[in-house]
Amino acid sequence: MAQETVNLEQEVVLVEELGNARVVTLNNPKQLNVISPKVVVLLAANLEKWEEDEKAKLVIIKGAGRAFSAGGDLKMFYNGRNSKDSCLEVVYRMYWLCNHIHTYKKTTVALVHGISMGGGASLMAPMKFSVVTEKTVFSTPEASIGFHTDCGFSYMLSRLPGRLGEYFGLTGARLNGKELVAAGLATHFVPLEKLPELEKHLLSLNTGDEDAVGSAIKEFSTDVQIDEESILKKQSIIDECFSKDSVADIISSVETEAGKEGNGWIVPVLKGLKRSSPTGLKITLRSIREGRKQTLSECLKKEFRITINTLRARISGDVYEGIRALTIDKDNSPKWNPSTLEDVEDERVNLVFEPFEEDFELKVSENEQDRWDGKYEDSAYCHQ
Repeated sequence: MAQETVNLEQEVVLVEELGNARVVTLNNPKQLNVISPKVVVLLAANLEKWEEDEKAKLVIIKGAGRAFSAGGDLKMFYNGRNSKDSCLEVVYRMYWLCNHIHTYKKTTVALVHGISMGGGASLMAPMKFSVVTEKTVFSTPEASIGFHTDCGFSYMLSRLPGRLGEYFGLTGARLNGKELVAAGLATHFVPLEKLPELEKHLLSLNTGDEDAVGSAIKEFSTDVQIDEESILKKQSIIDECFSKDSVADIISSVETEAGKEGNGWIVPVLKGLKRSSPTGLKITLRSIREGRKQTLSECLKKEFRITINTLRARISGDVYEGIRALTIDKDNSPKWNPSTLEDVEDERVNLVFEPFEEDFELKVSENEQDRWDGKYEDSAYCHQ
């Protein structure tokens, strides 16, 4: 077994080379394996190396401790709020990496227990095989703090059945392991107690053959039956409400449903929507709906523009206020600006979607021969 020490300060990513398998462990459990700049750089470097290494056949990714990954490092974004584009590099690198995770040429397996949220889930959902357990918790809560569903989720959520994409994106609703499989965001449900044994078995196969890996995982997996109380059983109501043209119309429709007998489940949904950033909600709804007609690379380029403009506070500073209220002061009392949906003008929202000059767009190639081109080091941002 060859284990690489990937960082002298803290090994936030552990890499093991075991025969034809490569095992990646996100190793910052105290911070729920947040995606820091170091993590992004190390993941990208290793994935590129392994894709070109004939000996590497299978890539397994997992999280240390009680989480898979809680997503982006919110405090990093907050601390950079007064320095222009202080987080641009990590955003560029992460979205560029997301493209390669979706299109990776080797067989990939995510072993996901605990929290898998936001950008963290972008290391789960696109994998060839994503294995979840009874302890897995998924959510895309970005809109509630003045941000938007990113890391390719405007592409992934928009392709879920009916209007589930709008629902998950706007509400940040949580899904458990079985619900993830039922919704199509994970491939297999394996009881947590069997996860270490499954990993050992996958390593013993010493192959990246998709059929062999899939069959092995299936041996350990159990059929999924979602509870009657599951949100996925409410899809007709979700489709009715979240198909409306605007966020205001969606909230109005949810309000109507909340007043009906037997619909107690939707009352917290309504409260959550009303507490969320009006700007974040409007941007997220538009992004997911545009995503239905966009390719993966188009979605990632769009998300890059939205994120950079959001971090630049081009139309609102809500993302910093949302992070402050959630993780800095923890008062859970954000003061949104604008404070109402009516005050978030569509013309203003248009600004965060505007294309950059060509040299400053995210560079993701759809051509096989140069698919690893477009790195941050070669971008205009690195040379300005």
